[in-house]
Amino acid sequence: MDLFPTESNPVPEGAVVGEILTSDGVRLRTATWRSGARRTLGTVCIFQGRAESIERYFETIGDLRRRGFAVASFDFRGQGGSERRLRNPRKGHVDSFTEYDRDLDAFMQQVALPDCPPPHFALGHSTGGLVCLRAVHDGRARFTRMVLDGPLLALGRSRPSPGLISGIAALTTALGLGELEVPRRFAVPIEQMKFENNPLTSDPVRFERNREMARALPQVSVGPPTFGWLYAATQAMAEAADEAYPPRITVPLLLVAGSLDRVVSIAAVEGLAGELRTASFVLVPGARHEVLMERDRLREQYWAAFDAFVPGS
Repeated sequence: MDLFPTESNPVPEGAVVGEILTSDGVRLRTATWRSGARRTLGTVCIFQGRAESIERYFETIGDLRRRGFAVASFDFRGQGGSERRLRNPRKGHVDSFTEYDRDLDAFMQQVALPDCPPPHFALGHSTGGLVCLRAVHDGRARFTRMVLDGPLLALGRSRPSPGLISGIAALTTALGLGELEVPRRFAVPIEQMKFENNPLTSDPVRFERNREMARALPQVSVGPPTFGWLYAATQAMAEAADEAYPPRITVPLLLVAGSLDRVVSIAAVEGLAGELRTASFVLVPGARHEVLMERDRLREQYWAAFDAFVPGS
């Protein structure tokens, strides 16, 4: 298996790319890097958002390695270089977030724990952030600390409303139409987005880099989610919103959100931080959903919070 560079997004040196199988037989692409410093401070495990791939985090991997961390990551099923669920590989689909749970478990058991130096830290974005929370809530993964930006705890304000979206997804799935794509006007793939008023980043250079990747690398790109994926996400968000959920999360946690995030609910992220004794919340003014893809001065705020929180950095 390979990683795929573009002119503006080269592969960080020293990548070790592999393949693992989940407990239900799904093939996942993995990649690891050693620290770029003389002293290794541990391993940061990157858990991506929906429709992302390892390639999107090459810059972040370089940032972490310069800080002295080894890095490990993988592509969730149905995206990146991992096995696709449906005949149409462009559709992003799972029936339940328990499938993502199996992906994380396989990655930790077969890659992170046996092959990567401890301690292990989690860096999760959006969907990956919610999957990380599920793992520590259930006691399936033990991270020393976790940093989650824009975790998918609730949908942001949108039209139609989050409640209506949830109802439509549930009805469509119940009718056996869960593999239908959500209309593209509600989930525009980045390769079709215009920079103006996009929900992801205010940085035109990084936006164009990611759009170029989506266009140049169709083999690792994914389009809109299916109604089945959306229903699975609403079910997972509802579980995390239960008042009995937070007390079982005891891992020290840094929650980060962009003040202009329209994809997920900032209030839900801040609310979770308020309910956890071990959590801190950082709001990055002017940032949109993808804080790590933002302008330099906004990314610097993220990294300042990271450096203050993650031991040894």
